[in-house]
Amino acid sequence: MYQALKEKTYKANMAIKKSGLVLFTWGNVSVKDDTLKVVAIKPSGVAYETMTINDIVVVDFAGNIVEGEMRPSVDLPSHLALYKAHPEIGAIVHTHSTFATAWAQKGRAIPMYGTTHADYFSDDIPCADYLSAEEMQDYEKNTGVVIAKLIKAGHANELPAAIVKGHGAFAWGKNAKDAVYHAVVLEEVAKMAYLTEAIPGPNKVLPKHIRDTHYTRKHGPNASYGQKKK
Repeated sequence: MYQALKEKTYKANMAIKKSGLVLFTWGNVSVKDDTLKVVAIKPSGVAYETMTINDIVVVDFAGNIVEGEMRPSVDLPSHLALYKAHPEIGAIVHTHSTFATAWAQKGRAIPMYGTTHADYFSDDIPCADYLSAEEMQDYEKNTGVVIAKLIKAGHANELPAAIVKGHGAFAWGKNAKDAVYHAVVLEEVAKMAYLTEAIPGPNKVLPKHIRDTHYTRKHGPNASYGQKKK
């Protein structure tokens, strides 16, 4: 019943490893199926080099295992909290990719300095604050909760990424392919922003009219980028 979903999830996890976003086991991807009312996710602590499709764990929306012999990623509650808050999200990627995580460790949102950023994200990449001591009692769930609060309801796919202070990066999309794509773009714009600030001189964010034009060229009903679907 869940084989196709497990295959999608496996391929997405292997894609973030192949992209260089993940070292060792420092990341995971989950994919949601609203029809089956389940989420598939990487198993906890399993090396990408040895992981198989059958290792992927399938859980219901409450986190109960419905298929799989292994424990799901410890980050599962973060994913479930994001799915619950923003139902339009279909897949989530979590990594500790170098440049995005550096911004997270600095505790700063990633500014929109250029059109590459504007092509994929409607605003700066927001940074969630440290969790409080009380929130740490349910650490993984509350990590998802604080990220979810950064995103305006109904707009998760317009701003499909966030970072968490002192932690790492999350990206998402309507499906697994989009989520992985956004995770890769997030790392690249984080790198570009870092280099922009490293070059001597004032740091100027992209003017709003340029930002809006670049975003709407690729997104929305009047998008002009690419070829029309027949």
